Amino acid sequence: MFLARFLVKMATNSAVLNRLEQKGAEADQVIEYLKQQVALLKEKAMSTLVLQASLREEKKLRVENAKLKKEIEGLKQELIQAEIRNGASFSDDVPQPIAVASSPDSKDQIKGEDEEKKKKEKVEKKGEKKEKKQQPAAGSSDAKPVDVSRLDLRVGCIITAEKHPDADALYVEEVDVGEASPRTVVSGLVKHVPLDQMQNRMAILLCNLKPAKMRGVLSQAMVMCASSPEKVEILAPPPGAVPGDRITFEGFPGDPEKELNPKKKIWEQIQPDLHTNDQCVATYKGVPFEVKGKGVCRAETMANSGIK
Repeated sequence: MFLARFLVKMATNSAVLNRLEQKGAEADQVIEYLKQQVALLKEKAMSTLVLQASLREEKKLRVENAKLKKEIEGLKQELIQAEIRNGASFSDDVPQPIAVASSPDSKDQIKGEDEEKKKKEKVEKKGEKKEKKQQPAAGSSDAKPVDVSRLDLRVGCIITAEKHPDADALYVEEVDVGEASPRTVVSGLVKHVPLDQMQNRMAILLCNLKPAKMRGVLSQAMVMCASSPEKVEILAPPPGAVPGDRITFEGFPGDPEKELNPKKKIWEQIQPDLHTNDQCVATYKGVPFEVKGKGVCRAETMANSGIK
């Protein structure tokens, strides 16, 4: 009987012990969950503190930028007044204050000032270029009048001439114009002057045209001729003239250009005023082609004709 009661009691105690162990395990789980929640709360609290600190710093920076903006405006006004007093603009040479802090307002302000400065510089440069274009520098070729004094016209001697290898209407000549070596000249004279009359012949050469290739041969000058639709004659220098003698025009002093700029069409502007007169003398606006001390240049028979 005693043994039976003892066994019942032991069974009861074992059941209680099992329930206690189960409750203990549940308590451990609750404790672990609480620990995790505490850790999350700590992280959130830290983030909140950091955010609050950032907001405080941003507010502080905005205040500083507002002060700097006000100072910059004040300095700009002072510079404007100083420029007015001194009658000169020097604000571009004065360094602008640089904001240590950065905010959208200050960036927009600085960007706006930079754009305004660039626009001002662009307008000033454009004005300077326009002024330079309208008022050429003294001594430049654009300051000279467009007249026959710009042309480098010389006496030359056609040493030899032959047919162009690739053009039936062209001659290729070697011409002495008073330089160390002859110049190669291409002329469209085949239909007007026989080949035998092109040899060892005196002529007038325009020597400062830009060299140009004519059917593959570089031409370095142009033979001057009296010309009409029906006939062409090579202009002849006065007796006693030698290769290199300069052709001059009374009332048109000045030195010729080294090379005529094709874009400025100087030759094209002068050529219409070149003619032979009724005595076959070559002229520019009625003034004869002259070799000083030796005489005038003329065509053989062509009077009152154009020259080119």
